Parts: sequence; C-alpha cells; structure tokens
Amino acid sequence: MKLDAPTLVTVTIFVMVVMGGLYLLSWSQARRTLALGFLGAAQIVGAAAVVLFGLRGHIPDWISIGFANAAMLLAFGLIWAGARSFEGRRVTGWQTGAGAALWLVACLVPPFYASLGARVILASAVAGLYCALAARTLWHHRGERLPSRTPAAILLASEGLMAWARIPATLVLPAPPVGTPTDPFWVAVLCFIALLYTVAVAVLFMAMAKERLEAEQRHAAETDPLTGIANRRALAGEARRILAAGPAALLLFDLDHFKRVNDTFGHAVGDAVLVGFCAAARQVLPAGAAFGRLGGEEFACLLPGAGPGEAGSIAETVRHAVAGMRPDLVPGLAVTVSVGVARSLGVAKSAGVAKSAGVAKSAGEPGSGDFEALLALADRALYEAKAQGRDRVVVAGPGLRQVA
Repeated sequence: MKLDAPTLVTVTIFVMVVMGGLYLLSWSQARRTLALGFLGAAQIVGAAAVVLFGLRGHIPDWISIGFANAAMLLAFGLIWAGARSFEGRRVTGWQTGAGAALWLVACLVPPFYASLGARVILASAVAGLYCALAARTLWHHRGERLPSRTPAAILLASEGLMAWARIPATLVLPAPPVGTPTDPFWVAVLCFIALLYTVAVAVLFMAMAKERLEAEQRHAAETDPLTGIANRRALAGEARRILAAGPAALLLFDLDHFKRVNDTFGHAVGDAVLVGFCAAARQVLPAGAAFGRLGGEEFACLLPGAGPGEAGSIAETVRHAVAGMRPDLVPGLAVTVSVGVARSLGVAKSAGVAKSAGVAKSAGEPGSGDFEALLALADRALYEAKAQGRDRVVVAGPGLRQVA
C-alpha cells in the first residue's frame, strides 16, 4: 500500500503522542525518574510541531515556520534535558530552551527568514547539537553499568549526524531537503526518520529506566539497611568470587558486650554503635576488601591475597580504630571489638597441595575456597579471642596465636 504525505504525517503525530503518553504514564508511577517526564514532554511538543508543519499553507507562515521549528527545537532540548536528568545532572531552563529562543530571534531578521536554506541550516545545526550533547551525556556516565546506555548514546549521536547531514545537502542540492506539502518525497523521508528515532529512543530510554530500577532493587536486596554495607548474602557471593580467584584472609568481627550496650543505653545508641563501627572500619580497611554484616553485631571482611601476618595487622588497625570511638553524647560508653582471622589457600593452590600429598581435601577445609569453612575457622579464632578477655585479635592456625 502506498502511503501519501498526509497519512505519513498523521502516523508520525499518532506515534509521537502515544510514546509521549507512555513516558508520562511511566513518570507518574516513578516520580523520582524525572527524565521520563522530560522525554514525554519532548514527544508531545514534537508532535505539536509536526501538526504545525502539516498545516503549512492553511495557517500563517509565522506559525507553521516560526513557531513550528521553535517547538521542534524545544523538543530536542527536552531530550537533552532528559538525558542530563537521567544521569543526575542539573537541568536549567535556558539550556533546554536556548535553541528555540535562538531560532525565534533569528526569524526576526528579514534576510534570514526569507532564506529557506538559511533556516534549514540553523535548525539542523541546533537539532544536531542537542542530539550530540544528549549522546555525550549518556556516554560519559558516572560508572553505572546499564546495557542499554551505549546503544542509546550511539542512536542519539546518529540522529545528530543525520540532522547535520542536511547542512551540506542544503548547500549542494538544488532544493533544500525539507518536508513541505509540495514536496512529498522529503515529507516521506523525514517522517520515516522521525518515526524510526521516536520509537527507538523511547524503547532504549524505557529500557535504561527499567535496568536502573532492577539494579537499585538488586542493590537493596544485597545491602544491610542499617549500616549500608553488604549483607550476608551479598558478602557470601563476593567471597565465593574472591576465593575462586586465589588465596584470601577472612576477618571475623564481634563487638564486645553489645547486648550490654543495648540494655544500658538503649537500642538507638546500639544502632549508632553499629553504624559507627562500620564507618571506622571502612576508613582503615584496604581497597578491594569485601566487608559485610553477617547479622547482629557480627561482621566479616575478606582480604584478597592477604597473608596471616598482613591480615592480623589490618585486624589490629581496625581494633584500634574502634577502641578510639568515644561518643561525646553518651558518657561512659566504650566500644571494643574482638577479631578472629583465618586464611584460605585458594582453590587452585589447595588442589595442588592435595594432589602432591596424594589425598583428597574435603569441602570443609579452609584451603578449599569454601566460604562457610573459612568462616567456621575464623569463628574458632574469634571464640578464643573472647575467651582470652576480648578486645584482641587471634589468628587461626596450629595452636591459635594472638597478634602482638
């Protein structure tokens, strides 16, 4: 079936309105994602611009040319605003509307307004710039990994290149590539491009919003709500990855007499102590350490590649940092921690030792890379630290030894 220009314009308007409505509906259900609101507004404003373009010859030219192009450039500005908002960057009105304002001011200059080529070049330059800025915003993100981000950036960059391609085409072709009721070929081309990018950009931004929501939910499921560090499930998963890669040391922390803190000072103070312990520990733990809360007042930290001596030294550093906590608002409150240290040889090395010895190692041995087995060994060292009077570090091994 052959589609004429009015049909293509109608379909373009319909698709843009539907996509804009979907954006705004999604935004109404997730108000924190303001980017969806900007993108929904961009689609609605863009649809209004296409309506004005389609009425060329039936309404005054200052509306179908002046305000129609201003609306279209505002739509591109809103797309850039949506990209900036999605990346958590500041959005200002002058950035969003600068292109439309520049167009309106230029239209007040008679020679410019009378030149179709000049109008096409300015509109294409501004639209392409907005697309390029939106693509750059998504490309230079802040470390958040979303699978749909790169395709979205590439798509916006290609849309910018398409807009800029009209500039040399305007200078070379006998007639500028602009869709008017008297030029059905360019109406078809421009409507097709508008439909393609409208749907593709909408799908990719929706996908990015969904991926971010899933990542936030995954992070919430793996984070201890009180202290903000990894919970037991997340720590166990990270520990399996670390232990599969090589040897590691495990530090098992237990805040001394924590029940007495709750009973004497109240649970609010107890919660503050847990948060304070995490803050003190994270300040001195090395980069790459996996730190998490096992439950209650018990915490664990896995140190990739650390030997017993290094692990014991780090545990002592944490112990001194915790002992230095002196909350001024709670007189008489002293916080100390006992630490048990155990070390795994790593899966590969453990298997080699077992093979050379002619014996099979069980999954419960610390050299097997099993987190629970390593945790049990560190727990025995922690029990010994408590038995020796608490507020000390004990390293698991033959005879269990206390760090000096």
